[in-house]
Amino acid sequence: MDELRQISEHLEEVRKRIIRSVIAIGIITFFTLSFHANALIYNGIKLYYPFPNPFDNIAAQVIVIMKHQLLPSTVQLIQTAPGQALFAQFYVAALLGIVFGMPIVVKEFIGFISPALQKKERSIIKTITLPAIGLFATGSLFSYLVATPAFLKFLYQYGISSELLTFLNVVDFITFVVQFLLAFGISFQLPLIMYALSTSGLIDAKFWRKNIRYAIIIIVILGALITPDGSGITMWFISGPMMALYLIGMFVIERKNRQIATLKS
Repeated sequence: MDELRQISEHLEEVRKRIIRSVIAIGIITFFTLSFHANALIYNGIKLYYPFPNPFDNIAAQVIVIMKHQLLPSTVQLIQTAPGQALFAQFYVAALLGIVFGMPIVVKEFIGFISPALQKKERSIIKTITLPAIGLFATGSLFSYLVATPAFLKFLYQYGISSELLTFLNVVDFITFVVQFLLAFGISFQLPLIMYALSTSGLIDAKFWRKNIRYAIIIIVILGALITPDGSGITMWFISGPMMALYLIGMFVIERKNRQIATLKS
């Protein structure tokens, strides 16, 4: 009976924390779909304030910005069926909800697992929480500012050279961008995962250098699985940075290991 009660209490806690996380993401998503960001000049500074407008909302504004920043001028963004623009706005709003709601999601996750962890493990979790959010943001920005525009420009250059007018479905465009943002945000967690495993003692610090060739193979396969097409080119936009992150994580762990060995001696 005690075990059943404990399981029931854990499930109830999981339910409450998931609901709080979903509510936080839902509020941000709803706000993004319901309000328009109006510009206001105050003392020469351009500021923005929200104004109710469910049609020309913040998600729609973000799509326009993404269109101009990511797509070559020769590519026309279109919808081929009723409701596709709405679905695209919903995807963008949900992404913004996840990004800006991430601190709450992480807080609820840590609050749930902390009681089951030892003091050392809790210390590691607290140490890597902020860097994890920072690396996720860095990976997403790298995708948006560098990888995605370079990849799209590279592929559409073939259409430009053939003097072709290219049409791109808005849902396909947003789905592609969101997948790349999430893929890079998650892949940039690799050094922290390596650090946490080594610091907790689950994996020896020498493991990463010893198995680097296998890691490279796994990273290439993972890049091929994550990327949204089968061209064989896009996977290197993820695999390349992940290899660099693996090396960074390996060097950081080895340096920390040498520092610990020096202090002990």
